[in-house]
Amino acid sequence: MFEKMAADYLESQGVTILERNYRCRMGELDLIAREDRCLIFAEVKYRNATGNGSAAEAVDFRKQRTISRVASFYLMSHYDRIDFPCRFDVLAIEQGRIYWYKNAFDYCT
Repeated sequence: MFEKMAADYLESQGVTILERNYRCRMGELDLIAREDRCLIFAEVKYRNATGNGSAAEAVDFRKQRTISRVASFYLMSHYDRIDFPCRFDVLAIEQGRIYWYKNAFDYCT
């Protein structure tokens, strides 16, 4: 449900959604999209309340590393290379609002 809300939001901003809930042996990516010539690997997080931290804070180093590994697998399987222009975004949904953090983190090994 929240991935669809985030995908609709990105589309309203001119972004093309390529994949939703992409899964491979390395893990899962919520959204894979394209903006101009750049691929976007996006994690969607929802929080009803921020008592335990914000939604964006839930994308910790461990999650970033998993997203990075899945992104590498996707690039190799779809583009036959890993040096394709891309970025890692987080879409945080809190109290009905969407916060889009572009380039939220760097590739993690």
